[in-house]
Amino acid sequence: MDINLDLMLFFEGYIRNYRRLNLNQLHNRSMFTRREIEHFSNLGEMLGFYVFVEDAKYDLRMKRNRPMDLSWWKWDERIDKENFVCLVLHLERENQWDKDVVTIEKLFSMTKEGYIPQNVIGIQNIESSLRIDYLNKLVLKKNKKQQSNVLMIYRFYDKDFDLDRVWAFFFTPSGNVEERRAVCKMDKFGYWFSVFEEEYPLLN
Repeated sequence: MDINLDLMLFFEGYIRNYRRLNLNQLHNRSMFTRREIEHFSNLGEMLGFYVFVEDAKYDLRMKRNRPMDLSWWKWDERIDKENFVCLVLHLERENQWDKDVVTIEKLFSMTKEGYIPQNVIGIQNIESSLRIDYLNKLVLKKNKKQQSNVLMIYRFYDKDFDLDRVWAFFFTPSGNVEERRAVCKMDKFGYWFSVFEEEYPLLN
């Protein structure tokens, strides 16, 4: 069963609802990870999938189980009364810049049949936009075999405007790429909000 999700629509919901994550200047990076994973966990449950945080799948290259930050599974007894129909989504969220390649390797690891995700989302803090081209080429290379729908979200600090840039790239299995850009900034009360670049007039 093929379940192709509109991942760019998911990104739009992520941006529009960022203020609802209730993240403020006192929260550490771990809380950002937790709240963002909770956002996609709740979304998966509302869509009717079985959702697991800190799930695992077997990595054939490393010969051991490897964690998944978040997974969505499809269950349908009309098709199979004993097993999940498919792994609908695998999501990874990473704060550390030096783990950007590791994040991609997790999303595209060689694994057993039935554990290949139809859709993947990677949310990665990076040092600057200069890293994006390299990471996107790596995604394209690895997805030639996996053939997933892919949403990569990169977040980095822009010192000129004193805000975080949030750039999203959607990759189809055939290699087509769509891009959308947003910004994330603290309001005067110290809470983080996010809007799309075209909606933030101070950039113009």
